[in-house]
Amino acid sequence: MQAKKILFITQEMVPFVPSSPKADFGKDLPQAIQECNHEIRTFTPKWGVINERRNQLHEVIRLSGMNIIIDETDHPLIIKVASLPQARMQIYFIDNDDYFMKRNMAFDNNGKPYDDNGERAVFYARGVLETVKKLRWIPDIIHCSGWISAITPLYIKKAFDDEPAYSTCKVVYSVSSPDFKMNFTNRIIDSIKFKNIDEQDLINIFNNKYGYEELQKLAVHYSDAVILEDDGVNKDVIEYAKNLKKPILESHSSDNFAKAYSDFYDSLMESN
Repeated sequence: MQAKKILFITQEMVPFVPSSPKADFGKDLPQAIQECNHEIRTFTPKWGVINERRNQLHEVIRLSGMNIIIDETDHPLIIKVASLPQARMQIYFIDNDDYFMKRNMAFDNNGKPYDDNGERAVFYARGVLETVKKLRWIPDIIHCSGWISAITPLYIKKAFDDEPAYSTCKVVYSVSSPDFKMNFTNRIIDSIKFKNIDEQDLINIFNNKYGYEELQKLAVHYSDAVILEDDGVNKDVIEYAKNLKKPILESHSSDNFAKAYSDFYDSLMESN
């Protein structure tokens, strides 16, 4: 197969945040896929725990400046970049004073999930998709990973589907064991609504439950394929994907994961 353009929309990655299985893989996968001679772009949130000076982040003025409206409130979108010279990668960061600056990832300093995590995921998804449009770069595969990216497949398929950057791409979502127990509340429905997204579609998937499992089902529903990121994935989510007949790649912890992922991407493109 010829080289593909692959967009990674990830939740966290080293060295910008402390090492963890998810953060380590957030860097290792794009790097490995790039070494398979594919062209990549990688996005991650500019979490408040990221030290901008130490990691040499700087704002990209030409990409920043637009406002994203959520619940009738304007939220300025700020785009920053940093490089990982040893990996030959440039990383794009989605930032906003309300949602990310001086704030942790899912939990506040007292260990309580932020009440607006749903809105933060909405902002992240729309921020990435608007920025990729400005890059004039058309991905073949969009790989989303982590709860913060879970709304992205819905937007690609139902809100940005008429955009040249997304009209022909394949969307992959990595489902994982729960990061936390959270109730997003039904506020997330109003926050997600955008363009021609049908509210009833959201209600049917959430089914009056607004937790981590339901968010993963939303991502699975609007993705073209699913990757099991680890061995702790909720069995109901796996069954949901199987019932929808989504192609599924089992978790790979071996050193040969890059080939497994690259072959999986190839198979999706061949299914066009």
